[in-house]
Amino acid sequence: MRNFRDYDIWIDAMDIVDKTYILVDRFPVKEQFSLSSQITRSAVSIPSNIAEGAGRNTGKDFARFLDFSLGSAYELETQLIIAEKRKYINQNELNTIIQELISLQKRISGLRKSLVKKRIEN
Repeated sequence: MRNFRDYDIWIDAMDIVDKTYILVDRFPVKEQFSLSSQITRSAVSIPSNIAEGAGRNTGKDFARFLDFSLGSAYELETQLIIAEKRKYINQNELNTIIQELISLQKRISGLRKSLVKKRIEN
């Protein structure tokens, strides 16, 4: 069993959750149950899936949950682009969080690939 709190990807994903909530708190009230909700669910899913996968017994299972986490990261990226197009966040805010997301996506993907490679080698 792995301690998910030791993974940099989990720590950074939690930071993105905090930043996402700060952004969403400024959205119009009319978005509370639509885009705001979608964005926060996607953001929360990233570290949640990392944590759940880390608690699994096999690298194969962990890799599967990293896939889910990666999917949520791409969802979040898309939803934030929509938020910028709707003028709920500005271009600078979008660029900042997108850069963090891209870095996180690459690192999640790298960990996933290493887990899959270990499984193939064993």
